Amino acid sequence: MRILEERSAIRFDAKADAIAPAPAEARGLSREDVRLLVASGGRIEHAQFRDLPEHLRAGDLVVVNDSATIPGEIDAEWRGRGPVVLHLATPLDDGTWVTEVRTAADGARAVLDAEPDDRFEAGPVSVTLVAAYPHEGSSPTGAGNRLWRARIEGPLEDHLRLHGRPIAYGYLPRRYPLSAYQTVFATRPGSAEMPSAARPFTHRLVTRLVSKGVGIAPITLHTGVSSQEAGEAPQAERFSVPASTARMVNAVRAGGGRVVAVGTTATRALESAVAEDGSVVARSGWTERVVTPADPPRVVNGLVTGWHDPHASHLLLVEAVAGRELTQRAYEAAVAEEYLWHEFGDAALLLPEL
Repeated sequence: MRILEERSAIRFDAKADAIAPAPAEARGLSREDVRLLVASGGRIEHAQFRDLPEHLRAGDLVVVNDSATIPGEIDAEWRGRGPVVLHLATPLDDGTWVTEVRTAADGARAVLDAEPDDRFEAGPVSVTLVAAYPHEGSSPTGAGNRLWRARIEGPLEDHLRLHGRPIAYGYLPRRYPLSAYQTVFATRPGSAEMPSAARPFTHRLVTRLVSKGVGIAPITLHTGVSSQEAGEAPQAERFSVPASTARMVNAVRAGGGRVVAVGTTATRALESAVAEDGSVVARSGWTERVVTPADPPRVVNGLVTGWHDPHASHLLLVEAVAGRELTQRAYEAAVAEEYLWHEFGDAALLLPEL
């Protein structure tokens, strides 16, 4: 895994109890009732996500990720070693899968001492490690390998459908069904983990945005497994920016509207489809684009996002879009006002330009 040399300048003290413990629905709320911090210009406001239309204007464009989450976590038996949890993250072009081996029961920790040819049995499916991904010594510490290319034998799709579950990491007190990990835009299965910035959107909220004259355009970016808390660069991810979205982005920019990406995934996809002349073009494939202050966005000038942990590489993207000062103030305010972190948490709208 490529380690980023650049580090975010954003500093804050994340509270240990700031993790959202459950989806909004399990807490007696609508998805759009989570909190929304609005940082625009020099102002910080506190609202709820259902207030989003009040902070956008006719002619703006909201770009969303239509990738759906797959049930990529399964129990398996490591031949000669015992039970483990496998995270089947991403199918590669050669038919192998990016796979992570984690401790049994809660999957809380990555197993770093696996070796090539180690074999795992999950019912009728066999998983055999082929080589470290993307290269040997690719764990954050350089000791062992966290991710592997694995060869799959057997009816994987059927097994995931019947026995798979959403990838989770042990910081939640209980499990939630796959439906809790889908956004209202999810139509194309492929993400190992939910593109969670769009989770607070509801059909009602989308209708209100469109009625106000705010456009909504889709891209697809299938997420890999989380790795950014260790300062790792995001993995290469499969994406697609359709011609219709490219046309909408170019028209909005020409008309003076703002391009507001929903999440780091939508930002990464759009910025991977920028031509040399600065226009957005239809493009698909694998992207290794990493948006940072040193390599800032050329198209996206607003961001809807969740809250990221200290030193996460996603912070570099947020800082690149919103600017260092506004991002720092937003995070300080979120900590002070006890906003909730992680996939079921609260949100932010960052608009550096009014």
